[in-house]
Amino acid sequence: MQVTINPEVLKELEYMVSLHQKHGAPNPMESVEQLVGFVLASVADGSRRPGAWERGMLEQMGLVADCDEHHQYRASYGAPADA
Repeated sequence: MQVTINPEVLKELEYMVSLHQKHGAPNPMESVEQLVGFVLASVADGSRRPGAWERGMLEQMGLVADCDEHHQYRASYGAPADA
């Protein structure tokens, strides 16, 4: 998979990383790749864990599907075996 990032968005992500490197952060990122990986993992965790803090992020962005299935906890990533 390849992800294309808008050049203006990339500038902001690079700036965030530079701030982390200069000043520290509760969860400092060393690179844009690490930052993007962390954010995508958080989205995936919010998708499979309805009670997790990450779920609130998905709800605010309108990314929770309108079905009961997306409101059930799943211990592992991906579609459930019975889906």
